Amino acid sequence: MSDFFKTVYSGGMGEIEEKKSRFIAHVAPVTTADEASEFIAGIKKKYWDARHNCSAYVIGQSREVSRSSDDGEPSGTAGKPILEVINGLDLTDVCIVVTRYFGGVLLGTGGLIRAYTAAAKAGLENSVIIEKLNGTRINIDLDYTLEGKVRTFLREREVPLLDCVYSDKVRLIAAVKDSMVEGFKASVTDATDGRAGVSEDGKLVYAEAEGKVILF
Repeated sequence: MSDFFKTVYSGGMGEIEEKKSRFIAHVAPVTTADEASEFIAGIKKKYWDARHNCSAYVIGQSREVSRSSDDGEPSGTAGKPILEVINGLDLTDVCIVVTRYFGGVLLGTGGLIRAYTAAAKAGLENSVIIEKLNGTRINIDLDYTLEGKVRTFLREREVPLLDCVYSDKVRLIAAVKDSMVEGFKASVTDATDGRAGVSEDGKLVYAEAEGKVILF
């Protein structure tokens, strides 16, 4: 399993117009097919008077689940282009619905593909995309005299600090990417001349977005 996967933290909305047809894209983070189906149903209910509500979604860290729907458009002209936008950005756990209000002018196969592609991209441009990281919670137990040194050590290596606990000693709690864990533990030991206790404390999935660390 990879250290990270790209997904949507918060969904957005985008709209384009092509030969008087309106294409309105809505993006949402989803983690199951049921969540995607509920999101699609909600958009269809909101835009009940639209000609088409075409969609695509990808789910799973290995992107093992993917579905698309043309919702009445010619086969391969709507759902597939939306799905290709998602795949082109290596995104997962995301659903996009593009609503079309027909403007009276036929676009043809190529025109439809370009329009649904552009609408999906517009929706994603107004969304917040993040990298979720597979990691391990690491506890670092040390004397107060070493706290500043270890905090600097973490900053220099861009390892996020999740929390700190003060008692007779200091416990710094960090999130470390799984592929870095063994090397990180050895580096902390070396940097503190063996005076810091380093231990693993369970797996986690985290991201850094909007200047903060987010746990999932």
